[in-house]
Amino acid sequence: MWQDVRALNATASALMALVVLACIASGVWWVSQLPMFTLRTVSVESMDGMPLKHVNHLTLRAGAAGRIRGNFFTTNLDQVRTAFESVPWVRRATVRREWPDQLIVALEEHEALGTWGEDGRLLSVKGDLFTANLAEADEDHELPQLNGPEGSEKEVLARYAELGIWFAPSGMLPKALSLSSRYAWTVTLDNGTSVALGREQDKTTLKTRVARLVGIYPQLASRLRDGIDTIDMRYPNGLALSAAGLKVAANAGKPVKAAAGKTSNSTGKTTSKHTQ
Repeated sequence: MWQDVRALNATASALMALVVLACIASGVWWVSQLPMFTLRTVSVESMDGMPLKHVNHLTLRAGAAGRIRGNFFTTNLDQVRTAFESVPWVRRATVRREWPDQLIVALEEHEALGTWGEDGRLLSVKGDLFTANLAEADEDHELPQLNGPEGSEKEVLARYAELGIWFAPSGMLPKALSLSSRYAWTVTLDNGTSVALGREQDKTTLKTRVARLVGIYPQLASRLRDGIDTIDMRYPNGLALSAAGLKVAANAGKPVKAAAGKTSNSTGKTTSKHTQ
């Protein structure tokens, strides 16, 4: 080998290249550690340009700022993004560097639509579950109570929006919606009435039952001025309801007539079944 001039030259060139690369790497590392590249500013902005409602300087400092490590060159942007996304109310974050000593963080906030289940979680308008201060969420608007099996959040969210449209002609709005483990729907209206809509037999089942209730409700309300506690719409051509002091006149209103005898319970409420 020592007599092979070409091999010696190649080895020498390779060693020289390694030395040069090591020097360059050392130089880059040394430059990157200069005080001028120490992170001095982390700027936070909204992704959509609108002011952030729930995320403020104090929550960001407590939840994310203390977890940023490194300088302009060495900080891990994925770790910074994860740190900001762990802050309450933050749905999504993006992070970019801005020369020579700044990070720009863009945040998207959750927008709470309602509460979910009984563990204090919130459901966003995009169907995401998240944990935050319920008192802060209530500041925007009264939150409906939503519930359903695990993984049904987006389905419940979509159905809640549809029910709001279907009940709108009656002047009533849903304030709670529950999907049981057997996939039966129950909606509570803003007047306190609980309506059992049952399971969906096809795509029009619920809409048809709501339309039937909306059509007959004015007559029911005129006779039951103390309010209706529950309405069961699972009957194919009628309904069952319970209310305090229920009285149904036999000849009052042709579209609705008593189809079964009234039964009273110990609470003073009366249950009746009606057919059209």
